[in-house]
Amino acid sequence: MSQSSLTWARGRESGRHAVALGLAVALTVVVVDLLLVGRLSLFFDLSFVALCLGLAFVVRLDDFFTVGVLPPLIMVAVFTLLALVSPGTIAHPGDGLVQAVVTGLATHSAALAAGYALCLATLAVRQRQAR
Repeated sequence: MSQSSLTWARGRESGRHAVALGLAVALTVVVVDLLLVGRLSLFFDLSFVALCLGLAFVVRLDDFFTVGVLPPLIMVAVFTLLALVSPGTIAHPGDGLVQAVVTGLATHSAALAAGYALCLATLAVRQRQAR
């Protein structure tokens, strides 16, 4: 087995670092998207899918569970923050907290499903490769 395939199978970041990285990148993407468009757009969706895939590649084997449950938690956290600060970016401006979060999740559900599926599939392949 080559050195590159061993590194790919092992990963290098802890679960804590992957969570911090995921939140930091997701919030950065939100800020960039809001500055460019004024709301969450396809840019956020594509970046979220890439983020989920990237987190699945960098996490260590011992922390697969953390990254395995992370994509929906990141999206809910980001949408809750946006619903508190500026609900008009993910829903109607007059919507309450819960309604804005639910509307945001419904609007961006394809990105969540695709990112989550790619994340879990990547973790499964890495698990098999590590054996």
